[in-house]
Amino acid sequence: MNNPYGIHIWSENNFIIKDNRVNINYANQPSLLEITQSIRKRGHKGPLLLRFPHLIKKQIDRLYFEFNRAKNEFEYQGNFQAVFPLKVNQFPNFVNSIVEVSREYNYGLEAGSKAELIIAITHTPMGSPITVNGFKDKEMITLCFIASYMGHNITITIEGIGELETIIEVNREFNSGIQNPITPKIGIRIRLHSSGVGIWAKSGGYSSKFGLTSTEILEAYQLLQEHNLLDKLWMVHFHIGSQMGEIAPLKKALREAGNIYAELKKRGADTLNAINIGGGLAVEYAQYKSTKELNYSLKEFANDVVFVIKEIAKSKSIKEPDIFTESGRFIASSHAVLIAPVLELFSQEYHEKSLRLKETNPPLIEELHDLWKAINRSNAREYLHDSLDHLESLLTLFDLGYINLEDRSNTEILVNLIIKKSILLLKNEDTNELQKLQDRIQEKYLVNFSAFQSLPDFWGLGQKFPVMPIDKLNTKPTNPATIWDITCDSDGEIGFDRDTPLYLHDIDIEQEEYFLAFFLTGAYQEVLGMKHNLFTHPTEIVVNFDENGDYSLDNLIEAQNLMDVLEDMDYNRNLVDKKLKYLIEESNLLNHKQKENILGKLYLYLSENSYLKTIQANREDL
Repeated sequence: MNNPYGIHIWSENNFIIKDNRVNINYANQPSLLEITQSIRKRGHKGPLLLRFPHLIKKQIDRLYFEFNRAKNEFEYQGNFQAVFPLKVNQFPNFVNSIVEVSREYNYGLEAGSKAELIIAITHTPMGSPITVNGFKDKEMITLCFIASYMGHNITITIEGIGELETIIEVNREFNSGIQNPITPKIGIRIRLHSSGVGIWAKSGGYSSKFGLTSTEILEAYQLLQEHNLLDKLWMVHFHIGSQMGEIAPLKKALREAGNIYAELKKRGADTLNAINIGGGLAVEYAQYKSTKELNYSLKEFANDVVFVIKEIAKSKSIKEPDIFTESGRFIASSHAVLIAPVLELFSQEYHEKSLRLKETNPPLIEELHDLWKAINRSNAREYLHDSLDHLESLLTLFDLGYINLEDRSNTEILVNLIIKKSILLLKNEDTNELQKLQDRIQEKYLVNFSAFQSLPDFWGLGQKFPVMPIDKLNTKPTNPATIWDITCDSDGEIGFDRDTPLYLHDIDIEQEEYFLAFFLTGAYQEVLGMKHNLFTHPTEIVVNFDENGDYSLDNLIEAQNLMDVLEDMDYNRNLVDKKLKYLIEESNLLNHKQKENILGKLYLYLSENSYLKTIQANREDL
């Protein structure tokens, strides 16, 4: 194991390196390469999204275990409950999996839009909690009332006084004339003074988008009293931001929210019985210790939440409330892995086999060749400097017309080879000069995926995800790597970063396949993914394990084909089809048989997705 790619930092022991491959550390420990090859044998090329439901269950198990442990340790009397925020991942293969693996916990769902609310109503087991956050109109609030009459345990979290006024209106209209009226539980989202840290800090604080100020909370309390709905007030809610890397802001927010809760209880809100701390439980994405994002563990998180709320309840002489969380990233991120094949190495022309040396070469090129052959540890720095000087001289000679294109090509190749070898020989001398040269000779790996579709947080926020090859891990990778996606956009690139360098293997794509895995992509990346260049969600498959430890590949959903994508963009599918057929049939350059053959090829291509099949005609499809 020459390079573990930080797998011990970010993987939570979910993946291990075994037999030179990345393996799933569960059941019979199959390798990602084995699973990938099994799917590709079915004819599914391009990028693959693998889902592992057992990793969803592992995270839910961990969450409930730590909170229940903390409850016992601190003799906390309230209950612990969690819901999953659908905004993090609404894809059916994920939602169906999370509902299935969490049944023992009475785990629920959180919705922030009408469409998400329909998902929650149709997928949440009866009795499990549904919380409804975000801005709501009369129609959405009415849907919540309908869900209550279905028997769902649903809580409407109000984000402003206007929403409460709408709830009062819907309650009056919906329950008019009903002998035993049913009204959903009501929660109040509080706008705290406390805020989080980092990119999502604006989720908290007085300038945050959501929540009621102290003045509005008092107004809401009065409205609930006046309209006989105070007995429906059940929860206070707050959220100070996603991916909380530090624990201190949460503790401050807990004290503030806990005291607001206590004040409402002492004021007469007798049925108020829950504090929802929102999401924010972070995930470690770092592949290097120097860039770790978290300063707390799940155990510390649970301890702090339970202890702080217990202390407030004790000091205010109130009953200890139920604790709710809406952690999404923590639950979902680890379950999905994107596997994408490398299509080409754009710097592979800088290999010795690519040299076009002549019987007689310009003297400086002969000297470069001698430097390349004779370089060793003792002379590496001197020869490196000589080669860089020769490079400038030879490029000037080319500009003046004294050497030809073959000579220029040989110059570039030889200097590149000398730089690469110098860096290896001088690897213990971490000088700025060597670092700059390393940036210069990085290999460009063209990978069959779209960063905009599958890693939008990288493109939009600079969020880095663990990346590594899924095999060849017995061989030390030597290429400083830049990853290019296949979109027609310069931003579709994961550049080499000397502070968090990614090294990949020097491979011959003509002879072998090479796959990269992008980990922790199960939260937000899919739902935020954009169809830039009309690349769509990759082919996905659920990997389940049976009681014997064997895996099965289930619920495969192929990436959309070209016509489906165009239809999604509001093109008339029939008109596009007719126009293509018309243009071929009206062509004067083709005979009847050729037209039939071309039409057959055309419809075959239209049934495929946008991801690349191959780069070179003499290669097997990738």
